[in-house]
Amino acid sequence: MFQIAGHTMGTPEYSLPNAMKLFSQLGLDGVEIVVQDGYRCAIPQLANPNKLADLRRLADRLGLQIIALTPYYSQFNNPDPKVREPEIEGLIRVIQYAHILGAEYIRIYAGNYALEDTDPDGVKRQTLVDSMRHLGDLALASGVKLVMENHFNTMAVSAADSISLAQEIDHPAVGILYDQANLTFTGNESWDRALLLQFPKVYYTHVKDLVFREGHRDFVSSDVSHPKEEERNVITRIVGEGSIPWPQILQGMKDRGYRGWLSLEYERRWHPHDIPDASVGMKRSADYLRSCFSKLT
Repeated sequence: MFQIAGHTMGTPEYSLPNAMKLFSQLGLDGVEIVVQDGYRCAIPQLANPNKLADLRRLADRLGLQIIALTPYYSQFNNPDPKVREPEIEGLIRVIQYAHILGAEYIRIYAGNYALEDTDPDGVKRQTLVDSMRHLGDLALASGVKLVMENHFNTMAVSAADSISLAQEIDHPAVGILYDQANLTFTGNESWDRALLLQFPKVYYTHVKDLVFREGHRDFVSSDVSHPKEEERNVITRIVGEGSIPWPQILQGMKDRGYRGWLSLEYERRWHPHDIPDASVGMKRSADYLRSCFSKLT
């Protein structure tokens, strides 16, 4: 049925090999790995191919699949080639890393597009479409799929935006990363509406949980990766201990034929005071998901 991956966003205190060993001990099926400089539990942006091969061998010994990579490039929609091209070149390297590691997916930000941004002539959107088609061709040749996350400060912030964009790109190697928690705290679609709209292009799924902060329903973020502490309208929770209705979502996904991966995007990297160490919180999250699986019809 479903397979569960651990996301290295949840293990900022661990080295990457130790995080993978933890995920294996927790009985997870795979790992999603951050690709970024300056973060301990990540692959660097300029990675050594031999070390990547070592990492794949470690995953094999642990019985884990390196299923996805998560870089932080976002300027694929920038009309200025001096800004856009280095981001594309960075993503091309990540496609090469995915090929070495056997990863099937790369998380993509669908451009950089803040709440106050406008695109009256459609140039940013067309630039994004062109970039994704170009990168999609390269990904397809390497056996990789690019998945655009439902994510704030991008051009795929809502399910409606995401499916519209995916359909316009119209590339078999470019799909959607479904993230209901992101849709919820940005005030976008409910889970049933989100699945109805975008399911045909959903290739991969992030799982996390949250509760709204009292008196803070409106969302704002000045950064594409995560809100600053003073901007947050939600508190991160262990999966099953927040407000996201995962039993209903999983049943809805199963009913529609989803048999893919669920990645525990345990956001301890960004919000370490909200949730406990991954050895506790990711274990409880995975145990909860498994309990949901057992009740699916």
